Amino acid sequence: MAVFNKEAHESRKAELMEKCFECYAENGLSGVGIRTLGEYCGTNPANLYTYFKDVDDLIIQSTEYCMTKVEDDFMEVAPKSLSDVERFIDEVPYWTAETHGKKYRLMYQVYTHPKYREHGKKFFEGVNRRYAEHANELSDKIGIPADILRAMIFTFIRASVHYSLFEDDLYLKEQLKLLKMCIKMYLEINGK
Repeated sequence: MAVFNKEAHESRKAELMEKCFECYAENGLSGVGIRTLGEYCGTNPANLYTYFKDVDDLIIQSTEYCMTKVEDDFMEVAPKSLSDVERFIDEVPYWTAETHGKKYRLMYQVYTHPKYREHGKKFFEGVNRRYAEHANELSDKIGIPADILRAMIFTFIRASVHYSLFEDDLYLKEQLKLLKMCIKMYLEINGK
């Protein structure tokens, strides 16, 4: 009799969530059934039910898991000092669009669908909390109060995601210009 290995189970589940999310990101939600997901993952489709109670559960869990990983990627490249902020503002929206654009598009398909909207609200409550925590961490490093940074982070994220969704360069550049002006004005007012 095989012994259940929780660590191996969770590792395999994470791998399946990433592969299924990638499959949906490449092909869209409609028309991708359990058979296609199984083939994409290189497993018998029935094996997916070992990890998820149904396709909706797979979509909900894989979206949350993969988009949390996207957030982690974003935080890894976050500015470490005030002198690094301009580089971050100038480079990261294009990097995230190229690296994660399909994932953002799928996330919005999922979380705006009436069936999954409540899960989206819950997910974004967590996003708001994590970005607020990040603003607190960055505050000392770059010398801007956390409440002001939080607003800037939300503006930056919205501009970056919008660019990832629509490649709307004008919208992005205007938002980034506003952020740079706000930072400059804050620093000038506070003699920094």
